[in-house]
Amino acid sequence: MYRPSGAPAPLPALYYIHGGGMVIGSIDTEDAITRMLCATVGCAAVSVEYRLAPEHPHPAPVEDCYAGLVWTVENADELGIDRGRIAIYGGSAGGGLAAATALLARDRGGPQLIYQMLLYPMLDDRSDTPSCVEVDSIGVWDGWANAEGWQALLGERWGSDAVDPYAAPARALDLAGLPAAWIDVGELDSLRDEDVRYALRMMQAGVPTELHVYPGAFHAWEVFVPDADVSVRAVAARVAALRRVFA
Repeated sequence: MYRPSGAPAPLPALYYIHGGGMVIGSIDTEDAITRMLCATVGCAAVSVEYRLAPEHPHPAPVEDCYAGLVWTVENADELGIDRGRIAIYGGSAGGGLAAATALLARDRGGPQLIYQMLLYPMLDDRSDTPSCVEVDSIGVWDGWANAEGWQALLGERWGSDAVDPYAAPARALDLAGLPAAWIDVGELDSLRDEDVRYALRMMQAGVPTELHVYPGAFHAWEVFVPDADVSVRAVAARVAALRRVFA
């Protein structure tokens, strides 16, 4: 649980889901980013330590994320959180899990989210887009790494008709009724095409959606080269969007 020092309650909150390709990562690995967002946006955050594949395959990770969201809303008063202003946030695997958690919240009748901020999210286990083929040698979440992450999560179900949308949100047939969304991704990211496609499908389903594709950027570029102009611009745009949402 994070909150800016001295900030009055109740605060808007980010429900934060860390990345790591479904197989690594933790609250601690993204502690600095979570603290930065709380300080610059002026919000609280709750970060969830979901179980990881392959030891804990689907649906364990997404069910952990959903359970944590339910807990956050149920305990909002004690946490000093405004339950009417909760946005879900995640990058890479965390972005995919954030999208899946938003689908679960819609389909299970709550909790209500006001926004989903999805950063280069893992959305489609089929890994059959042109960008998955194009981006095969950069060394940061190339197409082969993406396939391995999905295999760890899904096992023998990977790529088959047995995969449900709460594992791979791109599988969802209906995206109507989801919270307003933000998606950003780099031009040189193996996930580029599935992310752009998901954003377009949300727009077509009537979900207010903002999409950014950053030229020359690779997967998680702002983490690896935070001082680059394209990184500074991306982070500033995210912060500004969250401030608008929480205003």
